[in-house]
Amino acid sequence: MAVKNRYYKRSRISEAKFRQLIRYFAMDFTATDTAQLTDISLRSVNTIYLKLRRQIAVVCEQQSPLQGAVEVDESYFGARRVRGKRGRGAYGKTIVFGLLKRDGMVYTEIVPDCTKATLQGVIRGYIAPDTVIHSDGWRGYDGLVDIGFDKHFRVNHSANEFARGEYHINGIESFWSYAKRRLQKFNGVAKHTFYLHLKETEFRFNHRRDNLYLALLRLLKLNPL
Repeated sequence: MAVKNRYYKRSRISEAKFRQLIRYFAMDFTATDTAQLTDISLRSVNTIYLKLRRQIAVVCEQQSPLQGAVEVDESYFGARRVRGKRGRGAYGKTIVFGLLKRDGMVYTEIVPDCTKATLQGVIRGYIAPDTVIHSDGWRGYDGLVDIGFDKHFRVNHSANEFARGEYHINGIESFWSYAKRRLQKFNGVAKHTFYLHLKETEFRFNHRRDNLYLALLRLLKLNPL
């Protein structure tokens, strides 16, 4: 007979043991370490982690449009730059576009390229029109005023300009550093699971001032695995 567990349907894992697992997830332990500490099989822990990351991704995608002062930037994840390949975005890397409300939440999206059409499409979907947008000088951000974002300020990184008073993108660049440091510990993330790890990183950042363990339990109480 299955043990009753409010957070994991039809589970044979007790709720107390499952809570312990969620606590280790919140502490960012690997599946291997969690399996050893909880005495739950590694296969089961990996299954739970995968389901949990899917739930987290759904929550992240439901985020309301960002308002106020928002920084936008792209970053590249994956193997080291291939020799001889130059230009915006290293060959073979996954391109991620990020939007960060200053002192607030971040939203990330995997994009196929950094063209104006692609970046403006994301901006129109996730940033309110009256928002103050901060970016670097990449041509993909040209024309934001023409589509209704008339408060657009830039810093020219190519001219070694990284901040001009309140005009900078230091916040989103700090998020990229955090994301890359965090993902490095996995010694490489498979391409088919990168999206889920990215969204988990986004979720962790957005709850950086919260008790992540309790936030995860609230999430699972509303939508059990």
